[in-house]
Amino acid sequence: MRLSEKAAIVTGAASGIGRAIALRFAREGACVVVADRNDTRGADTVLAIRNAGGKALYAHADVTNENDVAAMTRVCLDAYGRIDVLVNNAAICEGSDVLDIEPSVWDLNVQVVLKSVYLCSRTVLPIMVGQKSGSIVNIASVNGLTALGNAAYSAAKAGVINLTQNMACAYGPDGIRVNAIAPGTVATEIWEPRLRENPRVLDRIAEWYPLKRVGKPDDIANAALFLASDEASFATGATFVIDGGLTAGMRKWVEDAGADER
Repeated sequence: MRLSEKAAIVTGAASGIGRAIALRFAREGACVVVADRNDTRGADTVLAIRNAGGKALYAHADVTNENDVAAMTRVCLDAYGRIDVLVNNAAICEGSDVLDIEPSVWDLNVQVVLKSVYLCSRTVLPIMVGQKSGSIVNIASVNGLTALGNAAYSAAKAGVINLTQNMACAYGPDGIRVNAIAPGTVATEIWEPRLRENPRVLDRIAEWYPLKRVGKPDDIANAALFLASDEASFATGATFVIDGGLTAGMRKWVEDAGADER
């Protein structure tokens, strides 16, 4: 197993991508701390891991709160004695255009998406430095690479990518690798309200993807597993784009434009 007896913290692990990562890590032998604000769903993730024969604990954590982050870290240390992997996954996506976003909403996006990565990494890094080993995997987004709307969320995700690069360069000599994953659209629970309004919304979005589908949480979990494992021992400071080809080019636009010309 690729993460045998390694201790991992996954934030936002009660649902969606975070849950898929926690389950995948546990199947590969990791001892997982499931960190989230949703106690009910978080406990369900832990139960799913244990029922499958894995090891997991739950830590209630608002990752914008320094005290919660410290407590989350202590849960992992007290139970497992080390921290080998940190996955910074927790996020929200509120607001769209700059003129429509209230300052409080802007701040909330930055706090949950970007400040949380700083707080969690800042707390865990000294432990990894002491171990002379560790892997931090930050879940960014294709929104951090190009203009796809949701200005506050996208700006914060771009910040995550840059912070990833800075930490990778600063702590590489200590044996710590820091990488980011930039997913495209992934079908998770966050889409449920829009699917109730428009059951075909993800089908329409899929037409923009060269693979003609949106992502699944396991698509991102598989990439996170690679980056957390020793198989990625020479990968650091990188952003792995897992987006079904979305950012490779505007194929759909070209096809539509050609059809219009005909």
